[in-house]
Amino acid sequence: MIKSMTGFGKSVTQLPTKKITIEIKSLNSKSQDLNARIPSFYREKELELRNLVAKRLERGKIDFSLYVELNGEETSTSINADVVKQYIKQLKAVSPGADEVELLKMAVRLPDALKTERDEIDAEEYQTILASLETALNAIDSYRIDEGKVLKEDFDLRISNISAYLEEVKTLDPERMQGVRERLIKAVSDLKTEVDENRFEQELTYYLEKYDITEEKVRLNNHLEYFQKSLKSADSNGKKLAFISQEMGREINTIGSKSNYAPMQQVVVRMKDELEKIKEQLLNVL
Repeated sequence: MIKSMTGFGKSVTQLPTKKITIEIKSLNSKSQDLNARIPSFYREKELELRNLVAKRLERGKIDFSLYVELNGEETSTSINADVVKQYIKQLKAVSPGADEVELLKMAVRLPDALKTERDEIDAEEYQTILASLETALNAIDSYRIDEGKVLKEDFDLRISNISAYLEEVKTLDPERMQGVRERLIKAVSDLKTEVDENRFEQELTYYLEKYDITEEKVRLNNHLEYFQKSLKSADSNGKKLAFISQEMGREINTIGSKSNYAPMQQVVVRMKDELEKIKEQLLNVL
C-alpha cells in the first residue's frame, strides 16, 4: 500500500471557555520539513506536539497549526494601563495636536500594551488537545491513503504499458538481429574479396553479441515485476520505488542504444515516456 505525501487533516474541539482548532497540511518533499504554529501559551508543549506529528507523518513539507479562540466571556489578556498611558504621553510630545482617540489606537498596538496572565496548562485540557491532534492525524492519514490509491492506479497503468512495449521489443528483436546479420554479410560481399568463412562467422557472432539485448529484456521484466510487488507491500516506500524506476530506466536506455533499429527505437521512446510519468508521480509518494 502506498501513500501520498499530499494531505489535509482538521479537528475542532469546543471546550467550556475556548474553541481549539488543529489543522495539518502536507506536500511532497525529499525529507521532512515541519513548520509549527502554536500559541505562546502552549509553547512548553511544542516539542512533544511536533514529535507526535513528525513520527506519524514521516516525510513531506508539513504545516501544523493549533488555533485557540477564546469565548467572549473569558479572556486571559488585559490592557496594561500604565504602559498605554506612558505611550500616549510620549506620542503627545511628538505630535501635540493629535487626536487622543488616534493616539490610543496607536498606543495599544505598541509592545507590552497588552498583558497576558499566564496560568499553568490544565492537564485535562492538554489531554483534549492530544485527542484532537490524533483525530487530525487520522484524517490526514486517510487523505494520504486515498491519494495513494489514485497514484497506484496510475502506476499500474504505466507499468502495464511498459510491459506491453517490452513485448513489442521481444517481437521485433529477431527481425532486428536478422537485419543486422544481413547488412554485415552484404557489406563483406561488397568488398569482393575472399574471406575465411570460419573466421567470418566468429567475427559475426562477436559483433551480434554486442547488439544482443537478452539480458536487458530479462532485467527490465524483473524490475517491472519487482515494482508491482513493492506497490502491494504493507509499507509505503517512495524512495525504494524511485530506485527501482532508475534501474528500469538504465535497462530501457541500454536497449535503445543497442537497438540500432528504427521500429524498436520508436518503442523505446514510448517506454521512456511512460517511465518519466512514473518518476514524476513518485515525487508524491511517501
